[in-house]
Parts: sequence; structure tokens; C-alpha cells
Amino acid sequence: MFRNLSRRFSFLLLFKVEILIFIVLFILPILFSPINPERKLLFILWSSGGFIIISYFVRRRLKKIFSVIEKRINIFSSGDSLDDGALKLSYSFHEIEAALNQMTENYKNDIAKMKRLERIRTEFLGNVSHELRTPIFTIQGFLETLLNGALEDPKVNRKFLEKAAAHTENLNHLLNDLIDISMIESGEMRLSFRYFNLLDFLMEIAKEFDPVILEKNLQIEINQFNKKLEVFGDKTKLRQVLVNLIQNAIKYSNSGKIELIVEEEKTHAIVIVKDYGLGIPEKDVERIFERFYRVDKTRSKDVAGTGLGLAIVKHIVEAHQSKIEVKSKVDVGSEFSFRLKK
Repeated sequence: MFRNLSRRFSFLLLFKVEILIFIVLFILPILFSPINPERKLLFILWSSGGFIIISYFVRRRLKKIFSVIEKRINIFSSGDSLDDGALKLSYSFHEIEAALNQMTENYKNDIAKMKRLERIRTEFLGNVSHELRTPIFTIQGFLETLLNGALEDPKVNRKFLEKAAAHTENLNHLLNDLIDISMIESGEMRLSFRYFNLLDFLMEIAKEFDPVILEKNLQIEINQFNKKLEVFGDKTKLRQVLVNLIQNAIKYSNSGKIELIVEEEKTHAIVIVKDYGLGIPEKDVERIFERFYRVDKTRSKDVAGTGLGLAIVKHIVEAHQSKIEVKSKVDVGSEFSFRLKK
């Protein structure tokens, strides 16, 4: 109770000097002087004058305080940056001071976040424009060549049409990935969690790559683990994760094998996709999950891809309360792993 009262009237401490002067000059003389009607009138006039004088100084003090607050609010309104440090009013106004300082800190954080998002948006739009322009210009070039006479040449017409079709397919993949990443980052991605058999899941995915791995003289091997092991997650989204990781392993491997490894823990299963391909330089490992980031620009020209796959993988894995981890060494291979709840 006393604490609440002291906090409620703590603002009076701001005017302790004025209150002390008023008491000494105007209240004490009344208390220690004999009172008669004439003196009473004199003291009333004296006290009234003193009150007016003290009110003037109080008003000045309050005006100064509220001018500081008004200045801070005007800075908020104008959108100017704040570089004048924390607001100092008085310890007796600590609640207002703390609230305004917190508002200032939130404002600074919001401005920094908005600037970062604006930079990311600009970079993203630039990357999207570049990635869209490449297949569109390529398709346009093939079609113009065909219309200018190559259509009648049986030696090249089918070849040009096949290349145009391939770039159309790449464009379709890019647009699908753009839709996926947009839904994920806007929070519109919906997950359907349920338990499913992990071995059946991996075998089904590995079988889809049979035609591709035969062309590149590769093998996909699944290590032995508990055949009845079930994990909890969105099967469709996790399929997207594994397909992307296996596709990357195939792209950057010329021969040998790709391993799908499962290691059991007490409450989780670790899923690992391991290849023995080109590997990733150490300086690039931390950035490979950024949108449109290319490890090697010259190498990427020869390898189809949208540049969004690993960014999507990262978001999906994190939506499963997990983390995608990578180990890689140049000319040795790469290993991507994540955990799923059992």
C-alpha cells in the first residue's frame, strides 16, 4: 500500500525545491505567528502570491519536461533517425521514461528491420529478373531462329525445339519455386503432420531417380536401419526436401554413389544425404541456403537449377522444428542432414 502511494506521488519529488521554498516562506510563518484578522488576510494574500510564483516555476519545469517528450514524439512522426541516446526525464517520472525509451528502442529495431527487408526485397527482385530473363531470352532466340528458316531444316529444327522445351521446363520449375518460397516466407505454407514409415518413404523416392543415375553411372544406396521406424512430419514437404538434396547430389557427382543414411536417437531419427562429388568450398558453406546464391557461377551455367531449392529446404526443415546441417570438402563430397521426431 505504502509503496503504491509513494509511486503515485513520486512526481512531487521533481518539485522538491519549489515545495520547500513555499513551506519555508509561506506556511511556516502562518504556523508560528499569532493569528488575527488582519494578519490572516495578509497571510492569505502572501500565500496566494507565493502560490502564483511557485506555480510559475512548476509550469516552467513541466514545460521543459513535456518539450523533451514532444521532441521525441516529433522525431517518431517524421521518421528521422534517433541518435541522442536514452531519454532522461527524472527518476520520479521513471514509468514514462521507461515507456518512451522502450518505444524508442522498438522504433530503432523496426527501422533497422525495414531497411534490411527493403535491401533483401531489392536483391530478390534483381535476382528474379535475372533468372527469368535467361530462359525467356533463350527460348526467344531458338524460336526466332526457327521462324527465320531453321524450321524447314530437319537437321536442327527438332534439336532447337527440344532445347526450347527444356528451357520452358526450367522456367516452370523457377516459377513453382518462387510460389513455394513466397508462401513459406509469408506464413501461408500449411503442413500436415502425421507418422509414416521412413524406409518405404526413402525407397519410393530413390526409385524415382533410377533413369537419371543410370545415365551418370551413379548408385543410390540406403543403409540398413529399423524397417519399422516411423517419423512424424509432413510427408509431401519432406519429399520435396529429399528430392532437392538428391538432385543436387546427382548434379555435382560424376560417378560413384549417393548414400541415404538413417541414424536413430532416443527421440529422433537423423536423415543424411551423402555424396562423393565436387564438394563445396568452406567459404560458401554458410551461404548456400540463401536465395539464388551460386557456389560457382561458371559451374552453375552448366547445371540446371533455380537457385531456390536449398532455401526452400531450409524453411521446410525449420518448420519441422529441426535444422539442416551440412558438412562438405572440395573434391571429397557433401553431407546434408536433419532430424525428425520419432
